[in-house]
Amino acid sequence: MKVGRQKTLREIATLSGIGVHSGLPATLTLHPADAGSGIVFFRTGLEGGREREVRAEVANVTATEFATVLGDSSGPLVSTAEHVLAALRGLGVDNAVVEIDGPEVPIMDGSAAAVVDAIDQAGIKVLDQPCQYIRVLKPVRVIKDRAIGELRPYARGFRVEAEIEFDHPLIGKQAFGFECRPETFRQQVARARTFGFMRDVAKLWSAGYAMGASLENTLVIADNRVLNPEGLRFRDEFIRHKVLDAIGDLALAGAPLLGAYRSVRGGHKLNCAVLSALLADRTAWDIVEAEPQRPLRGHGDIGIRLAAAYAPDV
Repeated sequence: MKVGRQKTLREIATLSGIGVHSGLPATLTLHPADAGSGIVFFRTGLEGGREREVRAEVANVTATEFATVLGDSSGPLVSTAEHVLAALRGLGVDNAVVEIDGPEVPIMDGSAAAVVDAIDQAGIKVLDQPCQYIRVLKPVRVIKDRAIGELRPYARGFRVEAEIEFDHPLIGKQAFGFECRPETFRQQVARARTFGFMRDVAKLWSAGYAMGASLENTLVIADNRVLNPEGLRFRDEFIRHKVLDAIGDLALAGAPLLGAYRSVRGGHKLNCAVLSALLADRTAWDIVEAEPQRPLRGHGDIGIRLAAAYAPDV
C-alpha cells in the first residue's frame, strides 16, 4: 500500500461555452482549493446578484434525467456537472472550487477533453495532507427495471466497466472496462463525446432538452450513419462516453473510490443510485489513507462493445 497526497490546481483555469441542454452561455472557472476542501461548485450570476455554493456530493443531486444536476433546498444550482467532475477525478484532483456564472456547465466538444486541457495548462499541485479514499468492502447492487449497477471490492484501485445495448446498426451491444488512472483516463476515455439520435431531436426539443446540441458538441446518429463529418474518435466511442459519465457521477462520493463499478444498461440515475446505496450502508465501506500498489504489468484493459445516448438510462 502507498500513501497518496491530496492534489489541487496550481493556477486558475477558465473555459467558456454553451450548455448542451439549456443552450445558454456560461463561463466555468476552476480555482485551486485547500486540502480537505473537496470539490465545491460556486454559482454566480443569479438574480439579484446572489451567489450560492454546493458540495459535489451525491446527497446534493437533484435530477438525473438527461444529466447530473446539483442543487440544494433552494433548487437546482448547476446542470451537466458530470464531465468536469470526471476530468477532475480522472486526473486525480481532489480539491477545487468550480465557479460557474450560468445554469449549466459548458458542453465544449461533448467530451471532457477541453477540461483536461485546461487542467493541464493550469498544472496540478501536490498538497501536504494525505489523500483519503473510500474503500468498498462488500458488493452493493441496485437493479432498476433492466438496468443493473454494482460496486464491489477491487484490490488494484478504481475500475469502471459498462455495458449497454441499443437497437441500432451502428451501436448494437458494446462493453468497455478499464482501471481509472490519469494516463488511462486521458488516452481511453476523456475524448469520448456525448451522443444522440436524430430521430429523438423533436421529442427532446419539445421537452426543453438539447437546445444547445449541434454537430460541434454531440455525436449525432441517423438511421445508418454518424452525421458528424469527422466520424468517430473511437470505434466504440459510445460506450466510452458512458464510462466517462460514470466516472463523473461516482466522483460525487466526495473522495476517490477504491473499488470496481459495473453498469449494465445504466446512466446517471443508476450511477447515483448505486453510490447512494453504498454510502447508506456503513458496513460496505471504510476510509483509508493508502491505495494499492499496482504491479508493473497490469492485466489488459477490456474493450468489447456497447452503447449510450442522450436518452435517460437506456
